[in-house]
This record gives sequence, structure tokens and C-alpha cells, in this order.
Amino acid sequence: MKGSSVTLASLLPGSLGFGTAPLGNMFRAIPDEEAAATVEAAWDRGIRYFDTAPFYGAGLSEIRLGEVLAQHPRDAFVLSTKVGRLVLDEIEDPAARDLGEKGGLFEHGRPNRMVNDYSADATLRSVEDSLKRLRTDRLDIVWVHDVAQDFYGDEWLAAYETARTGAFRVLQRLREEGVIKAWGLGVNRVEPLELTLDLDEPKPDAFLLAGRYTLLDHDRALERLLPAAAAQGVDIVVGGPYSSGILAGGTHFEYRKAPAAVVDRVERIKAVAARHGVGIKAAALQFSLAHPATVAAIPGATKPGRIAEDVAALGETVPGAFWDDLRAEGLVARNAPVPTA
Repeated sequence: MKGSSVTLASLLPGSLGFGTAPLGNMFRAIPDEEAAATVEAAWDRGIRYFDTAPFYGAGLSEIRLGEVLAQHPRDAFVLSTKVGRLVLDEIEDPAARDLGEKGGLFEHGRPNRMVNDYSADATLRSVEDSLKRLRTDRLDIVWVHDVAQDFYGDEWLAAYETARTGAFRVLQRLREEGVIKAWGLGVNRVEPLELTLDLDEPKPDAFLLAGRYTLLDHDRALERLLPAAAAQGVDIVVGGPYSSGILAGGTHFEYRKAPAAVVDRVERIKAVAARHGVGIKAAALQFSLAHPATVAAIPGATKPGRIAEDVAALGETVPGAFWDDLRAEGLVARNAPVPTA
């Protein structure tokens, strides 16, 4: 079991949060005014959990988020960011960064050089740097970011071991000292999370899993990870519930142009949704939240109107017959929990 009495379910103010990776100029350059208006729209719609990271535009997302949240009482919202990458004052070409499978993801972000470092000293420095960019005196949750195959390939276990003996232990100590309220891993793959659940120490409070428990891709997480996490009391926050946008009318899957097989599967899901008068966003968001292990979903957005869509999707009634048809057509796992109307 984890070493603290905190559960994310009790810490988070609701099941819908806001993931701010797009505010780091992911895929496109976003005007500062548009980014600020999107955060303000989230606040106005009652969202009080905000997630960010130094990686998102080399600190740009943190800076933009901090500017808006600094106008609100600190006790009124929950804030999470990540460690594992340091943002330096040196300059580099954002488009030339080695980001594993995610090359070019933030080529429109700040040109500050970023270095990967999961050591104890770097973790403490990363936290201090994030506090400055976010214009706040404390963080609620800190995730160890991207220590997985998609960024490190065959070397991911070495990066993970550095994080286990460095970042993990530092964050556990910060939690025990009351500096932060919770910590965990924020990744796009299930294997690092399965490995972490098998550790005797340190023990995380929660995981942020992006893209692996969605309507489009959930089989692997459903098989072992989510049951094991639930058994240990480790809560799951679902990142990327729309699978990088393909389930919300976009064209990206896994942060790249969606391949034909994925597009075809999405079209089949859309056809079932259309027969039942169900919004695809509602189906995607509510599916990700239906498992007992998941406590929140944090879709991203760069336009204020998208926030209203997310809030509406969360409240939309999705009939049981829709899920029955998805199962019958092999579009959702038969043992996957689904919302009850």
C-alpha cells in the first residue's frame, strides 16, 4: 500500500480537470491572449484542477497558466506539474530536439534548452523553477514525467532506475514533510506504472496515464494495470481522453497524424454514436471515467469554446444501448466498465 493517507479522489475538486500541454504551443503557435482566455474559460466553467509541465513549450505552459491562476486564491484550486526535465537559460532549436517518438511536438514553444534529468538534485531544482514560472508558493501534486519507452526507447529502464532512486524518493520525502500533497508518474505507457506498483518503496499516491485508457485504446491498461492500481489504492488520472484529438474531431493520434486503421475505427465508433444520438466527446470522456480506478480526466484545449464542450460532454446522458452496440461490434472491451445512464 502507498505510504500516505491522501487519496487523489479526496484531493481533487471534481472529475474534470484541464490539461495544459496545448498551451505550450503544441502543434501550433497560440497567441497569449487565446491561451489566457482558455484558462479563464476553464475557471469560469468551474474547473479547479490544472495540470502542466516544464516540457510543455519549455516552460511556456507553466508561465501562461501561472499568469491566470495568480489572479485567483491559491486555496481555490489544485495544481500539478512534473519533474524530469530542466529548462535552461541557453537557447536551442525547438524543432531539432530529440523527443523520441514525439519529435517536433513543441517546435513552436520557447527556444530554451531542455535537459532530461531524474536525479534528486534536478528534481528539487525543477520544483523550484516551476514554482517561479507558475507564480505560486506551492504545488499540490508532482508527477515524474515521461520515464517510458516512447521517449527513451531501449534505454527507458535506465532512466527509470535513475528516477526510482532520485525523483521518486525526493517526492516521497516532500510529501511526508507536507511540502506537496501527492506524487506519482505521468507517462504515456502502462509498463512503467506496472513496474512501480511492484516496488516495495517508494510508493506513489497516483498515476497520470495519458492515452492508454481511452475509448480507442484501453485493452492493455484494463488487463492488469487498473485492477492492480485499484487494489493498492493508487488513483488514476486519465490524460488525453480524446486520444490526442482524434476522438474530438481532430486528426492526431499519439500526437501524430492518425493512421488509416485508427481513422477507420473512429469512424465506426462515430457511426454507432450517431445511431444513438450520442456525442463522441461524451462517449470518450465518460468511458475514461467509468473505471473504479480512475478519478479524473484532464482533456486539453486551446480555445475557450472547447471547455464548454468538455463540461457538456461530462453531463450528457449516454444510453446503455450505445455501449451494448459498441461491445457487439468489438469496439470496446466486453469487460470494460461503462457509465450507467
